[in-house]
Amino acid sequence: MPDQARSAKPSVLFVCVHNAGRSQMAAAYLAHLAGDRIEVRSAGSAPADQVNPAVVEAMAEVGIDISAETPKVLTVDAVQASDVVITMGCGDACPVFPGKRYLDWTLDDPAGQGVDAVRPIRDEIRTRIESLVSELLSDK
Repeated sequence: MPDQARSAKPSVLFVCVHNAGRSQMAAAYLAHLAGDRIEVRSAGSAPADQVNPAVVEAMAEVGIDISAETPKVLTVDAVQASDVVITMGCGDACPVFPGKRYLDWTLDDPAGQGVDAVRPIRDEIRTRIESLVSELLSDK
């Protein structure tokens, strides 16, 4: 029964406008810290052409390689397939469905910033992801 198998593993979708910075860092941290215990997705309401190079560099500093990632467009299916939807400054672009848990994380946008400005955003995301992992995996 695929539905039961899927529902046994929590799934999280990270959404920001360009899917080039915050949501990419959050998805990478969640995959890194939770492994295959949590299904991870990220998307943008208006995806950029590539992941922000300063974000790639900042994540590489902590041993996480996201250089092969590409921004993805936000789809209704991605939202419907996720248990938790975490938005990061995408406003009303994210569709809302009953029964989903929505969180809005207010984080500075790394767009146009150098790696020095990205590091504190990265570290704040890690702190939030660590709390999210503890919460999602303790619910099991």
